[in-house]
Amino acid sequence: MGRRNIPEVNAGSMADIAFLLLIFFLVTTTFQEDAGINRKLPPMPPPGVTPPIIKQKNLFTVLVNKNNDLLVEEEIMDIKDLRKAAIEFLDNGGGTNEKGEPCTYCKGKKDPESSDHPNKAIISVRNDRETNYKTFMSVQNELVGAYNVLRNREAQRLYQRDFTEMESVVADPQVDESVKEDLKEKMEVIKELFPLKISEAETNN
Repeated sequence: MGRRNIPEVNAGSMADIAFLLLIFFLVTTTFQEDAGINRKLPPMPPPGVTPPIIKQKNLFTVLVNKNNDLLVEEEIMDIKDLRKAAIEFLDNGGGTNEKGEPCTYCKGKKDPESSDHPNKAIISVRNDRETNYKTFMSVQNELVGAYNVLRNREAQRLYQRDFTEMESVVADPQVDESVKEDLKEKMEVIKELFPLKISEAETNN
């Protein structure tokens, strides 16, 4: 019986094929990106500067436990009610700002037990390490949404357009720069009325 010749495998061709498959994989594969929160953080205080004392009534506390339950101002709250509660806190206007001026544009209850002024109002959020990402994002969205409701109101009063609409126009690369600069100035005025102050406390163990 004759000896069968075993065909040789061209190793060079296999390497070329593997390389082409790798390129195909890199080109066609979509890598999922985690959604983030676009937020400008405040600058660090200079060394040796003592942080100002914050009155408890100017602090709106939101705690999220490992079961994704919300404890807002020491009371159990559903996520759907968080935005309204935050708006009432921010818009209360129960006192004055650092200059001793009252909030003339606030439409809240003027409750002396709640926040003095939007410039003093701080929202403190603390999450448990086991809080899921969806709940974390939902809480953030509701709190930022509360600021946007109030900013839109004041933007309509002063400029007859929404603050969030201005943001969209400024972010549009096709809009003329002169238009953007004008809108940015108006947006800064609105931000001064309701400055976004959300404090991320250390995560609970």
